[in-house]
Amino acid sequence: MSKKIRVLIVDDSASVRQTLTQVLESDPKIEVIGAASDPFVAAKRIQEEIPDVITLDVEMPRMDGITFLRKIMSQKPIPVVMCSSLTEAGSETLLQALEAGAVDIILKPKIAAADHLAEQASRICEVVKSAAHARVGNARPALRSASASGPLAKLTADAVLPPPSGKAMARTTEMVICVGASTGGTEALREMLMRLPANSPGMVIVQHMPEKFTAAFAKRLNSLCDVEIKEAEDGDPVLRGHVLIAPGDKHMLLERQGARYRVSIRSGPLVSRHRPSVDVLFRSSARAAGANAMGIIMTGMGDDGARGMLEMHQAGAFTVAQDEASSVVFGMPKEAIAHGGVDKILHLDKIAQEILAEDHRR
Repeated sequence: MSKKIRVLIVDDSASVRQTLTQVLESDPKIEVIGAASDPFVAAKRIQEEIPDVITLDVEMPRMDGITFLRKIMSQKPIPVVMCSSLTEAGSETLLQALEAGAVDIILKPKIAAADHLAEQASRICEVVKSAAHARVGNARPALRSASASGPLAKLTADAVLPPPSGKAMARTTEMVICVGASTGGTEALREMLMRLPANSPGMVIVQHMPEKFTAAFAKRLNSLCDVEIKEAEDGDPVLRGHVLIAPGDKHMLLERQGARYRVSIRSGPLVSRHRPSVDVLFRSSARAAGANAMGIIMTGMGDDGARGMLEMHQAGAFTVAQDEASSVVFGMPKEAIAHGGVDKILHLDKIAQEILAEDHRR
């Protein structure tokens, strides 16, 4: 038996602490070692036993979650997952938490949304297990043997759209960049996008993130980068100098419209346990763009995107994976490499340069 992932829950709501405990302990690979009502209680608990992962509320008495997060990261880095209610107003704060070192975000369970409990519970457990593998500060992951399996059936992209026909589309002058990322991806994407000039090829991105947060994430990136960045809407064209980010809880597909591309935003089942799914985006690219696309898979837990990247590769696209040294979690890139769909493995610092080089070659 693999060592269980030990989790400390920090939240001022007793009902949330109880619900999160039940959800996390429903997974045999997770053990809740304590639940604290505020950061001061949590600090005492950490002195007794250092957890593998902390789930941390944002608004709490005596000390807010962001301040406590910064103290943790400056003293003894531990993987932290921020826990928040579903509000657009709080999205900016959560993004600041990710910049401060938080690994990921989960939404506080909605007691009334019993019909969605299975999906929500699956994501909460997946995020916590992913966090246990994350590199924080200068530390290496402590629990590399943990599985990312979950209670839900793991569907492939077949659940959303059929496989590519096998006929690779000839190259045209315009290229579209398709990117997939998960744990650690918010900061990795920021670093990559800030290196791109305003006339870069059109780009579509799937970053595993809850709904509402993707809009704030896109807005924040747009304020930092030369390219124009927005949360994708159904029918948006893919244009040079523009980046579209899939909205949380929706799949994003690439479609061809004459000589141009646009995106389709759809509901649907979880694919590779995610919505949006990188596999769905990559498969749609293999079908619609063929050799006109470039695929990039970045830091993240699990194998979402591995099959889709192989399909892109087989359709003639040039494909890149982020290397282990620069990945917070070397899960998704590793799986894509193992599937045989990766042409080149690059450090995060070199990916933007490769995009521009590939654009120039065309």
